[in-house]
Amino acid sequence: MADNASGIDNTQSSFLHFYFKVDFGNGMGTASFQEVSGLEKEPQIIKYRHGDAAESSSVKMPTVVKYGNITLKKGIIKKNQSVLTWFSMMKMNTIKRSTVIISLVDVYDKVQMTWTLKNAFPVKIVSTDLKSNAKEMAIENIELAYESFTMQNI
Repeated sequence: MADNASGIDNTQSSFLHFYFKVDFGNGMGTASFQEVSGLEKEPQIIKYRHGDAAESSSVKMPTVVKYGNITLKKGIIKKNQSVLTWFSMMKMNTIKRSTVIISLVDVYDKVQMTWTLKNAFPVKIVSTDLKSNAKEMAIENIELAYESFTMQNI
């Protein structure tokens, strides 16, 4: 039932304006992003046929799950040397993997859903235009590779 003049109930309207809060793990701090894409998992399929099967068709079986990279878009990172150091390790090939938690936060600043990325690390960073008086680091895109993820409704 609608609680306001727009005809949209408060539960629905809380999802009209949301953002993603990302905790990079290992004490590296958090950042806010407007978009997240690439959260996908796809089991690889093999075809196999019993040697003594009467039918000539094969059976499809799920095997190893393949995870794509995730892209965090249009973000703000408060000055945090730990996160910047983590990103710079990418070029030195000494990257530490981390558990990254992505939270969907509604207009009331309440977490609605979380995704936990296991053994994540940055593979690509695209910055916005640089400004000398900025107190925050604006990020256009951060791409993370990860081994698996779990999802939880709060």
